[in-house]
Amino acid sequence: MGEIAIRVEQLGKRYRIGSGPRYHTLRERLTETVTAPLRRLRRAPEGSSSRGEVSTMWALRDISFEVGRGEVLGIVGRNGAGKSTLLKVLSRITEPTEGAALIRGRVGSLLEVGTGFHPELTGRENIYLNGAILGMRKADTAHKFDEIVAFAEVEKFIDTPVKHYSSGMYLRLAFAVAAHLEPEILLVDEVLAVGDTGFQRKCLGKMGDTVKGGRTVLFVSHQLNQVRRLCTRCLWLDGGRARRDGPTVDVLNAYEAAMSELAAQRDSSGQGGGEATRFLRWEVEAPTRERPNVLASAGPCTVKFVVHVARPVDDGQHGVALWNSEGQVIWATAVDRLRLPAGDHELIHGLPGLPLRPGVYRWQVSLYADRELLDNWYAVPDFIIATETHGHPRDEWAGVLNLPAEFRVRPAG
Repeated sequence: MGEIAIRVEQLGKRYRIGSGPRYHTLRERLTETVTAPLRRLRRAPEGSSSRGEVSTMWALRDISFEVGRGEVLGIVGRNGAGKSTLLKVLSRITEPTEGAALIRGRVGSLLEVGTGFHPELTGRENIYLNGAILGMRKADTAHKFDEIVAFAEVEKFIDTPVKHYSSGMYLRLAFAVAAHLEPEILLVDEVLAVGDTGFQRKCLGKMGDTVKGGRTVLFVSHQLNQVRRLCTRCLWLDGGRARRDGPTVDVLNAYEAAMSELAAQRDSSGQGGGEATRFLRWEVEAPTRERPNVLASAGPCTVKFVVHVARPVDDGQHGVALWNSEGQVIWATAVDRLRLPAGDHELIHGLPGLPLRPGVYRWQVSLYADRELLDNWYAVPDFIIATETHGHPRDEWAGVLNLPAEFRVRPAG
């Protein structure tokens, strides 16, 4: 490895959980300042406390690795593995509890939609603000300004406060700023899983240009085919610890094998168990096949997701989405007002057909209770469509759908 861009040594991050003190908005802080004299006159009786019991949990523990300048590192793991926390520590959004992270170079982060944007400022003002945060001169930001606006497709709204932007506009501008202001180190967390198909292609293309430009990139994604396409090396986090670090092909093969084994263990146990509400497994229920994750028929099909519900759900919402290998949403639906008693349940979706091109796809399923997320699962193993191929022989013209078509010629008139 050549020059080191990032060095992480025994990094750990611990969070307080429970009913401890919460964070306040600026308005609440100002209100507290004004009312402080009155509150001091109404002190709580001696011995009373407004603090509840507080416990702690480690989101990261004993993480060590190095990233060379110009290297592209993919970071994978299940929900709650510590991926986003790691990028927040590297971005200086949160301080580590132990260990250290040495960063050499300007860091651009795209961790959440609009991270680093001020909602009261216009798109134009936020572009220059982010350039200043990255340490760029105003003239350098101005040189990139038109390119950023064109990429984000927000020309008509560039002088509108971003609080009025739609989530799509917010995302496009956020990615354009992060990708075009040329940070030496770019941290990206799951951004390519959002947005329309055309924008996702633009993002992937720009990410590819960034990689070819020799910049250091840390890329978190559940879309493993995107990781394979962009990353030369991969870090697998599990339970806040580094489980494997090495060439992308080796790490992803081990990760997918472990996820498949976990799904098989849950399947064989016949029950969810444990305290957390979570999805356990999925399968193509009909038409039946030896491999329950493979669809070989273009006709009707039924897909089943098994979920373990720890506590009764009175007003639940269940969503399901099907992604292709390029990170595009192919189909999605949602169900409201679910009532689920505690225990294991089969959530069954009957489809008239999935006329998609043969290939590898991925299900994403979620369950909410009273709008609170209980579980969001990128289902393993991957969903494989192995139907007969219909369409143009040239792959670039084949499109997304796999539909047989009848053709005939008849005299006009």
